[in-house]
Amino acid sequence: MKFLLKSSISALYHTKWRDCISRLSVSTWSTLATAFNTRPGRKLNFGAAISNTGLFNLPELRSHEGFYELQNRAIQNSERLIGESQDPNRSRKMVAIFDELSDTLCKVADLAEFIRIADPRPDYAQAAEDACVSISGIVEKLNTDRDLYSALRNTVDNSDKFSTTLVDNHVSRLFLFDFEQCGIHLPEAQRQRVVHLNDTILQLGQRFMSGAVTPRIVSKSVIPESIREYFTVEGEHIVVSGVFGDSPNPLAREAAYKVFFCPDQQQEIIISELLRLRYELARTCGFPTYGHRALKASTAETPGMVMEFLNTLGGELKNHADDDFKTMAEMKRSDGSFNTSLCPWDTAYYTQVAKRDWLQVGSSEFSPYLSLGSCMEGLNTLVNKLYGISFVNDPVETGEVWAEDIYKLAVTHEEEGLLGHIYCDFYERKGKPNQDCHFTIRGGKELPDGSYQNPIVVLMLNFPTPRWSSPSLLTPGMLENLFHEMGHAMHSMLARTKYQHVTGTRCSTDFAEVPSVLMEYFAADPRVLASFARHFQTQEKMPDDMLTRLCASKHLFAASEMQLQVFYSVLDQVYHGAHPLERSLVDTLGELQNKYYGIPHVPNSAFHLRFSHLVGYGAKYYSYLLSRAVASWIWHQYFEQEPLNRHSGERYRRECLAHGGGKPSRDLVAQFLGKEVTPSNLVYSLVNEIDRKRRTIEKLRNRKC
Repeated sequence: MKFLLKSSISALYHTKWRDCISRLSVSTWSTLATAFNTRPGRKLNFGAAISNTGLFNLPELRSHEGFYELQNRAIQNSERLIGESQDPNRSRKMVAIFDELSDTLCKVADLAEFIRIADPRPDYAQAAEDACVSISGIVEKLNTDRDLYSALRNTVDNSDKFSTTLVDNHVSRLFLFDFEQCGIHLPEAQRQRVVHLNDTILQLGQRFMSGAVTPRIVSKSVIPESIREYFTVEGEHIVVSGVFGDSPNPLAREAAYKVFFCPDQQQEIIISELLRLRYELARTCGFPTYGHRALKASTAETPGMVMEFLNTLGGELKNHADDDFKTMAEMKRSDGSFNTSLCPWDTAYYTQVAKRDWLQVGSSEFSPYLSLGSCMEGLNTLVNKLYGISFVNDPVETGEVWAEDIYKLAVTHEEEGLLGHIYCDFYERKGKPNQDCHFTIRGGKELPDGSYQNPIVVLMLNFPTPRWSSPSLLTPGMLENLFHEMGHAMHSMLARTKYQHVTGTRCSTDFAEVPSVLMEYFAADPRVLASFARHFQTQEKMPDDMLTRLCASKHLFAASEMQLQVFYSVLDQVYHGAHPLERSLVDTLGELQNKYYGIPHVPNSAFHLRFSHLVGYGAKYYSYLLSRAVASWIWHQYFEQEPLNRHSGERYRRECLAHGGGKPSRDLVAQFLGKEVTPSNLVYSLVNEIDRKRRTIEKLRNRKC
């Protein structure tokens, strides 16, 4: 497979498209850019005013008490739909009944879950939490309804009384799998065991997640006096809440790493029991391991495929990663460090040093060119050129939002009209989760009258609040996060699925990140950046040299960083394999780190006790790498030569995004790219990219020298 033309032709294409895109830039801020460079006004509900529209324009949510009305209505509608599924004279497909049941519950549960997390008002947050508990109880009851299961099972095994499509059958099987994960198909004693296991695993997961972020408190005597100034001191104790990856002091980095990752008996017991119970759960439900259960209906499909992908990738990366580590070790020696061996606590620091010294990349230099308004205008230009879509800043009505600084975007297509809404919760505030997320509030689906239920999503990020002297100015990392999360939002908007159960990002985990990672490629392309990166005061375009350095900086030491992700992914797979493991968790960690990562395991360190992804992404951590491989493949095949090519954008929309989870992701990817999804094809995409980026960085580094 050859993605690239010869360098001279590639350069010609890049010049052509740089000129083309530059013509898209304008000398004044657009309406959209102006809106996002200004903080929104207050539109909260401060009373029972007639003009209050209610949260998300739901009249019931003019008051927090409306959550109780919504959940009661959901209960009534659920009972009606359950009855319909049992009716021998039903007048529609069984899958349509199940999807309406899913939609009825999700519209309350998803909304309530978001408000529980995001709303700073205690009465709304508490009412939302109560609704979450209520809907969870309904779902748990439905998961044990054998009559409901039997009705669905019969249509899957013996076909429906109505003619069905491939999508109907695929979604029916997904519903059936959801049922069977709860053990409803098992004898009563085993089913009760599955219910108990799921409940216990949930509780253990919550405890492990809490312990994974708990700071380590040690006596001051543990830390040498010469480096205590780098730590938080509370009386006679020192609090270590993370590793000091950006500290210039090697002893401080080492001490923070060893203290933060030191063994914790209670945390070890929790994760050991969680992994053991997951294995028992999988075996009870008929799977060889928990990994097999987790990967059913994924792009990879089996743990064997995942391990072949990871082993192949690890092998191809080794020489490149060794070169990265050699370079970092030389940098450490030039610093005059007493311990000249490269250690795990050094890599983040020397990556930042390389960005500064080789490429002169610092946030303070780039941020003035990356105002939130200009970045949103860049996204608008991108989706308009690719898909014919525009973002329109809609006024927010009183009572419609949960905080005072929320933007609302109407996503409109030049021919199809309104596709949905994106609420943008972009600014830091007290009590707000410090995590960038995409939330589905309402999924898209076809309605019985032929119309479409447009999706509603929220993007939550944590950007600096605008000041009187400047708009919100983003760092390069914030820009990448914005494009990443907007990739999820576009998946939600453009997945015009028949069923809500497979709307947008409701697809396999190892495909769900493809649209968001692909957007990172656009954010890192100098031609795309040139179309919107302008100084917030002078509107001067970011100079070409800055664009080149910024984009190159994203690929420094990419091989060693990817090798680290391979190690994490393998660790996750082994932990979720057959139990009991041959060795303890920490010994397994050490063995795998020494095999798959170029820096040896540090004795008496227990990184796995801080690896919170074991809970949320159990047996699926590899999804990050596989999604990046697919995104890289798509980028090189469709967009690298012409990043704003409308034909490529339309193909990507129609053949990938439009399906949501309504088509098996492995088939979808293979058909779109014209090749089978094999480990070798996936690895080629990643390694080929690393080779080219290394050459670019070397040229820039040599030019400086």
